[in-house]
Parts: sequence; structure tokens; C-alpha cells
Amino acid sequence: MKAILALDQGTTSSRAILFDERGSIAAVAKKELRQIYPRPGWVEHDPGEIASTQLAVAAEAVAQVPGVELVAIGITNQRETTLLWDRDSGKPVANAIVWQDRRTAALCDELRGHEPLFRKKTGLLLDPYFSGTKIRWLLDRLGAGPRLAFGTVDSWLIWQLTAGRVHVTDATNASRTLLFDIHRREWDDELLGILGIPREMLPAVVSSSEVVGETASGLPIPAGIPIAGIAGDQQAALFGQRCTRPGMAKNTYGTGCFIVMNTGENAVESKHGLLTTVTAEGHYALEGSIFIAGAAVQWLRDSLGIIATAPEIEPLAASVEDSGGVVFVPAFTGLGAPHWDPHARGAIVGLTRGSSPAHIARAALDAIALQTAEVLEAMRADSGLEVTELRVDGAASTNDLLMQTQADLAGARVVRAAVPETTALGAAYLAGLAAGLWGENDIDAQWRSDRVFEPRLDPAARRNRLARWREAVSRVR
Repeated sequence: MKAILALDQGTTSSRAILFDERGSIAAVAKKELRQIYPRPGWVEHDPGEIASTQLAVAAEAVAQVPGVELVAIGITNQRETTLLWDRDSGKPVANAIVWQDRRTAALCDELRGHEPLFRKKTGLLLDPYFSGTKIRWLLDRLGAGPRLAFGTVDSWLIWQLTAGRVHVTDATNASRTLLFDIHRREWDDELLGILGIPREMLPAVVSSSEVVGETASGLPIPAGIPIAGIAGDQQAALFGQRCTRPGMAKNTYGTGCFIVMNTGENAVESKHGLLTTVTAEGHYALEGSIFIAGAAVQWLRDSLGIIATAPEIEPLAASVEDSGGVVFVPAFTGLGAPHWDPHARGAIVGLTRGSSPAHIARAALDAIALQTAEVLEAMRADSGLEVTELRVDGAASTNDLLMQTQADLAGARVVRAAVPETTALGAAYLAGLAAGLWGENDIDAQWRSDRVFEPRLDPAARRNRLARWREAVSRVR
């Protein structure tokens, strides 16, 4: 059997998925990734653990299909997470600073006068979310040694897979660093100068779909396998969902929520708190990044003990007709799009003596849908394109109550993909295209939906729900 090995290195786990020639899943392996919280608002990962867990699950997935012929490897990853390592030894010089980390909020405030320039060139805001200020923070404490290498997680994994022979990233990951001009498609010396980051630290920027190297010997997976696809997780999901035409949008429900809308060859400059970014096929997109989505459900499980497992939230929330006036704003690490307030903190408002765990659970699901609806409104306003359909994937997309709530509050049809692993599927498609396993028409024909949720909420009721949400958001800022 011919197959593509997709490596999906995410915030909370490393996964490997084998996709056969029909784009169907042939094997899956997963390992949890330890979260390190040195201080409130700080989030780190162990770079060695990122590499070891990803290689372990790759080997496990391949072992599940004896005799499989690996055509190529595709990589997708948590994007803005920042790693520095020594080129000579290949060893990391510090823990990875995760995209959720807010330690550079003060530095972003200091640089605020440069924000229009960063916005114009990179499509991004000055926020701790992105890699650039994380690199600066590390260099301030480590010094800018001549042999230091920077990479996002894709670069680090490719370095590991090729035994240090290849130091690259793709444009989708580069576009999330605050260092990459998305119009000229290259690293920008002016921005590097402002942040004091040496250009020689940076990886070469390659296409999302091309052979960049081969696996080295001595790994737990076969040597000589082409590494042929690279894309940041959200752009990989956009590609896997086949949102390749202007106005098509997807939302991935994971730790956070990431809504991305293809705007074609038009790099729309947002006036409503969205990001302009690059897609895997070279188009532009508007993106709304929501920091806390599934993580709010984890919090109800791990910190409040309202549920024992994440899937229990659906029957608990469905046991009440609505949230009973409770509004949950899960700004645990600040607010992302469209507000961009790193100093905001979470709150549950509207509590009464009649409020129950079920009402809080319902409010948590509402919060995920309300944040998404707010971003979609901003996308419509910025682009002038009407979003009538939202393609969805990710772990929480299996929650039918949440998906119906999403359709109601977004005022759009919600279409759930038949293959929920669309992030990994997108990476596999990119690798398969470069390796000649598929053509564009082949992968278009493979995409299919699992279920469609039509909006049922009265427009006036929808507006009222959004107004109550915005009032609650104003309380936490």
C-alpha cells in the first residue's frame, strides 16, 4: 500500500497519521505533550520532547501497516511556537516558548509605535502571540551567538528528520513570525533590525509543496523518505478542507479556534482586528485567532471538576434549555481576534442562585460559538464577501450541540468534514502533490462532508445574544 505519513505536531500532543491513496486514514498514533507553566501567563514545551514524541508516533503509525510504501512525509505544526538551538550540537538552548505565552506583552507595548509598519508588511498585529518578540526575549537572556538557529516547530522537526542537514520553513509558518514580508515573500531586514534579530539565524523559506530533503538514517522510521509538504496547522486545515476559492472559510476547533477565509490574490488589510496571512497554495487569507476554545472545556474538567471527561460536556449542557443568562468569557491568556487585549482575563458573569454546572457548561459551549461568530462578522465587514458556509473540523466539531449553536449564532450553514483530521490531511495532500501521488482534481474529488447544520435562530435573537456577549467581553478588558 502506498501512503503519505502526516506528522501533526500540536500544542497538546504529537500525532502521526498514515493516509492511503484515497485520502483515507490507514493508521493513527498519538502521544500527549507535557505543558510547562513557569509563571502565570507563561507556557513552554521541551524541544526534546517535541522531537521524541513526534518520532515515536511516526514509527508507531508506520508499524501499524506492515509493508507500507511511504511515498512522502507532510508536516503540519503549531505555528508561532519559538525554538532556538545550537547549529553545531543541534541541542536546544532553551525551552520552546509556546504561541499561547504572554510574557512579551510589555515588549509589544514598547514597540507600539512601529505597529503600522509591522501591520503593513506582515499582516499581523504586535502581540505576544507571534514569534518575533519571543525570539527577542530569548536573545536578551541568551545573547545572539553566531551559531544559533531559530525555527518554528516545522523547522525543528525537519532539522531532526534530516540530522541537521536542512534548515527551512515554509511561507505559512514564516508569515506568523512578525519578520516576513507577505507581499515580497521574504524575510524583512527593516523588521529584523527593529527587533534586533540576526538574519543568519533564520531558516530558508520554501514552498508548502516541494521536496526539501529526505529522512536520515538512524531514525525509528525508514531513511530516504522525501519530506515534501509543510504548512502551519491552520493553513494546512484550510487546504485539507479544500477552501481554495475566495470567500470559502473553515474553523478548526482545538485548544483554540482558528477561523480562516480565503481571499484569493487579494491581501485584505483588516480594519476589524483580523490578521492577513498566506495560504499553502500561495493565496492570501483573513484569519481570526481565538486563544481559548477546547481549553475552556479542559478547564471545566481539570480545574472545576464539573465534568470527568471532555465529551461529558455535551449531555450536561444539553440538559438545560440555555445558559440561564450565564456568559463565560474564557480570556485565560488574554483576548485574540478581534479584540487583541493581552491583559484581559477570564470571567463568568450573570450568575444567580439558580445557576448550575449545566448552565456553566452551556455557557462554555456558547463562548466558543460566540467568539467564532464575532470573527465571521469581522471577516464579512473586511472582505465584502458573504460567508454562507463554514467548514469545520477539530476535536470539538464532533459535538453536535456546539455545531448547531455555531450555525445559529453565525447565521451560516456549518458543514462538518467527513475526515475530522483535516489539518493532517492538508499536510498529506501537500506532500502527495509534490511527490506526484495526487493531482489537484484528485484531492478535490476526495473531500466530503459528514453532516450539515442549518441556522435555526431568529436573526433578532442572534443579535441579542451577540450584544450580551460583547457586554460581557467589555467587563474583562
